[in-house]
Amino acid sequence: MTQRDAVFPEGRHALYEEHGYSAAIRSNGFLFVSGQVGSLPDGSPEPDFEKQVELALLNLKATLAAAGLTFDDIIDVTTFHTDAPNQFETVLKVRDRVMATTPPHPAWTAIGTTWLSGFDFEIKVVARLRETA
Repeated sequence: MTQRDAVFPEGRHALYEEHGYSAAIRSNGFLFVSGQVGSLPDGSPEPDFEKQVELALLNLKATLAAAGLTFDDIIDVTTFHTDAPNQFETVLKVRDRVMATTPPHPAWTAIGTTWLSGFDFEIKVVARLRETA
């Protein structure tokens, strides 16, 4: 079996150890990032929705940075929402402020769900690793 090439951001939150998963895995030229949530350092949800989305995106940014990547390296995005019709405008506003990517934008699928372990927003991505000389 091939060893997984795990990536963790500095100051990783408690959820990785508590639930036994890696922030991201490098494989075959891609970085597969686990769902990132707006967690406080102890792993609990940020109660304010807008701040929760911002924290999720900042956690994503830190995970990408640990692999030497930025938001512009993302090729596929999946987001999960507990109340998409009422949350989507806020998500877009925060995304535009924090991610600020340029066209062409990554592919994006938004999924409504009823449960995110106490969170209201989650984002997972696949990014292309940069080629090294």
